[in-house]
Amino acid sequence: MNSDYQNFVPIKAIPFVQFLIDVHSFDLKIVNQRQTKHGDFRKLPNGRFQITVNNNLNKHQFLLTLVHEIAHHVTHQKFGRVQPHGKEWKTVFQHLMLPFLQPEIYPKEMLSYLANYLKNPKASTDADTKLSLALKNGEADDGKCFVFAIPIGSLFVFKNSVYKRGYKRRTRIECLQMSTKKKYLFNQNAEVKLYE
Repeated sequence: MNSDYQNFVPIKAIPFVQFLIDVHSFDLKIVNQRQTKHGDFRKLPNGRFQITVNNNLNKHQFLLTLVHEIAHHVTHQKFGRVQPHGKEWKTVFQHLMLPFLQPEIYPKEMLSYLANYLKNPKASTDADTKLSLALKNGEADDGKCFVFAIPIGSLFVFKNSVYKRGYKRRTRIECLQMSTKKKYLFNQNAEVKLYE
């Protein structure tokens, strides 16, 4: 089950990933895309631990998500119940990511954003808009575009609702849902479809 990951991570990362799997003993399950998360970690009723990672991520996103979830597992083993993304997890995550911070695994243009993110990692890599964009190589999925790239006042579709792009507020972009006239804050790198 755990060998399936090899097609999902950069080739030079495989020995490091295999080491983490062998040492920390968990089941890795690659699953279909979930809208709300890239991966998760849980203890199963049989007492084993399972990590799931979405299958739609590119190799660099997949690797980062996998190590993020392994850090939850290691933190749980070392410290028991602590804040999910608290100081213990941050320290473990930083430590586990160190072997992967090399240009043979992450391209140079991603490394500086990744190193900056790892100084104080957040619950989601999407919270760091520069890293999130770098991990996607600056490209949205086919037929989509990033909210930040849409002109102010333009209409777009997100989860079957039409929105009007507004102005940026600090880190997010305010958008008006046209049917309800409610305002929502979008991550700058949210991928949406232009309204036609």
